[in-house]
Amino acid sequence: MFNTTEIIDKALSTLTANDVIFLGKGIPSLIPTRVLEHEPLIFVTESGLVGKWTISNEPTNTEDSNGNYVTLTNGSVVMGSSEIAEIITGRHIQKYITCPDKIGTCGSFVMKEHGLGFNESLTRFVDDIICVMHLLDDEGNSNFVQTLDDNRIKFTGTGTIITEIAVFKFSPQGLKVTELIPDLSLKDLQIKIGIEIDQDPDMIPMEIPKRCPLGVIDKIFKSGEEALNDVPDGAVVMIDGFAGPGGMAHHLLVSLRDQGAKNLTIISNTAGIARVVNFGTPPGKLVIDHSILIDNKQVKKAIASYPVSPSSSSPSSFELAYKAGEVELELVPQGTLAERLRAGGTGVESFYTPTGAGTLIAEGKDTKIINGKEYIRETGLKADFCVIRGHQADALGNVTYKGTSRNFNAVMAPSATITVVEVDEVVPTGTLDPESIVTSGMFVDRIVIRPKDFSPYE
Repeated sequence: MFNTTEIIDKALSTLTANDVIFLGKGIPSLIPTRVLEHEPLIFVTESGLVGKWTISNEPTNTEDSNGNYVTLTNGSVVMGSSEIAEIITGRHIQKYITCPDKIGTCGSFVMKEHGLGFNESLTRFVDDIICVMHLLDDEGNSNFVQTLDDNRIKFTGTGTIITEIAVFKFSPQGLKVTELIPDLSLKDLQIKIGIEIDQDPDMIPMEIPKRCPLGVIDKIFKSGEEALNDVPDGAVVMIDGFAGPGGMAHHLLVSLRDQGAKNLTIISNTAGIARVVNFGTPPGKLVIDHSILIDNKQVKKAIASYPVSPSSSSPSSFELAYKAGEVELELVPQGTLAERLRAGGTGVESFYTPTGAGTLIAEGKDTKIINGKEYIRETGLKADFCVIRGHQADALGNVTYKGTSRNFNAVMAPSATITVVEVDEVVPTGTLDPESIVTSGMFVDRIVIRPKDFSPYE
């Protein structure tokens, strides 16, 4: 029969490198105590902890979901409840480890003691659920029941239930035993839990797992070319930037141009006006911006707020290409753009806004009257890649910004499948003040250090 530590190790054996795991109350909150600091895993709790931590014997400013004082390991941060909710609904959690009070054979569980919390959202937005629990409660009654009628949360995906004597797989079709401790028959198990249950055709003896470290986090790439070499033709790419030359991933933009992917859809505040407005540009120089992708015939469409030059006598590359019918444009008010980006990263498929109602912006869009006012429906924005500029990063991918490099970055990073950040330097993990970290490492996939001899001008 397994003890609690062995149940935890069994759960850890189901994880893979770079997983982001939400930990419920009870046994799951003990899991970080069995993980090495540098293993590539990120844990998230209802109390707002993101990263890894150890249980402290002394009072601290942070607590886990069990109410234990904890000490955060280097690179971990604390987030607010709204940010945790957005991480869940944005589908940034790969696995949810929970400890239900009761499990129903129809694929549901009860959390009577702890209430709903984030459980309802987690079961809807996380496909892989791992339950760690004891077979019987403190009074010797089975924690498995045939039906559950009250306070029930329904499993919508598939997952695993790990107990001290057996492992079960669950799905909407029901439970099956996949592992059973030696010398215990299926009939003995059925008697213990008080319900009939089928065994999986491939059921194996349940063994104590060997705790194998998952390696170390490695997000640092040698160059922009290496970090962007898999951008395919037709990709959707988010690009940071405001108007002037500051705060843009110039090195990554050059790398993307040299990589040569075609038919790109770019999402950005501008579509390359820094080159024509010349804010802070040295005489005789041209700043590197989106224009280099336009000039290289790589862009088929831009979703932007400021796609053209403020001066008709100095048209931007995108403006010229648009007039020539070579590119498409989806014009978006700046505030709406920011909200569409945020929505894309938080799982909000669409929302209503009064901005643009009654104008060309509303053409072809669903409208609704709310409290006597007209609103138009906008959709969230997602991308295959995100190319942004940071100031400092640590090896975990936590990023700080400097000046206008912060403008759209915080809402772009969670909205892309692969986020690539160009930074001035990578600092030792734990160096960054948790209060100064704007983008958590869970949203950053690749880091490129800007070459010291690189110039943002041509």
